Amino acid sequence: MIWNTKITNLTKTKFPLIMAAFARLNSIELAAAFSNAGGLGIITAMNYDLQGFKATLIKMKQLTDKPFGINITVVPPEVSSVHNKLSQEDYLKYIEVAIDQGINIITTSAFQANFIGKRVKEAGCHWFHKCALIRHALSAEKNGVDAITIIGMEAAGFKNPYQHTTLINLTIAKRMLKIPLIAAGGIGDARGFLGVLAMGADAVCLGTAILTTKESPLLPIMKEQWLHTNVLSKEYHKSLYHFSLKGTRVPSPAITFQKEIKPLSEFIENLMSEAESILKSWKFNDQEMQI
Repeated sequence: MIWNTKITNLTKTKFPLIMAAFARLNSIELAAAFSNAGGLGIITAMNYDLQGFKATLIKMKQLTDKPFGINITVVPPEVSSVHNKLSQEDYLKYIEVAIDQGINIITTSAFQANFIGKRVKEAGCHWFHKCALIRHALSAEKNGVDAITIIGMEAAGFKNPYQHTTLINLTIAKRMLKIPLIAAGGIGDARGFLGVLAMGADAVCLGTAILTTKESPLLPIMKEQWLHTNVLSKEYHKSLYHFSLKGTRVPSPAITFQKEIKPLSEFIENLMSEAESILKSWKFNDQEMQI
């Protein structure tokens, strides 16, 4: 089946799948495998110094001839981090390296990135921004972003205390925004993938779901622990939904669909194959899925 959405048209990928940007856990092997499997692999720029970032992009182009993008996480001023000492000029140096290397999908997250978006658009590249709140998404749309990744409270990683669920964020965003949407938060199987497409997404961002794959840099012992996560326990629930401006120490509920450590290519192949089988069971017989 041919998957034709507004996001695949922008990214030129086979599937409407975007890799999450993992702070500290991002690896070139995982990103290359994601792109080679038909999605958009992402290199997290702030995991490297400028020289290392350029070297990583060069190596990435040796590992895949498929599209990939980069992510710049703009650290909010109230968050303690080594990166919050960076100036706008520092961030823009990474953007220049990416542009010079021919990267045309630049994703941003965490805080206002209009200064990055302006430069990205001047260079003729595409700017995607990740938001936890609808009001932030509306602001980004006004500032010229090409697509929004809207994150529900089911997501792991850094949380916003005022997030809504993936369902609410996505369906409201679909009514209020005109630009393409990428859904994130708790999506880990074919039904979740199809569900968010039905709710208005043009693509899916996969995070926790791929961190137990073979190429993931997560330690093997952590992968095994994650695979046995009880997402129905009270302790897990409190850890994930803490309603504070901080990160989480548990995977998203997407982990419940992962049963073993397998190659990323196998995970994506199974996901898309099952999605097509479900569509056929619903008597959808077209050879092209156009959204």
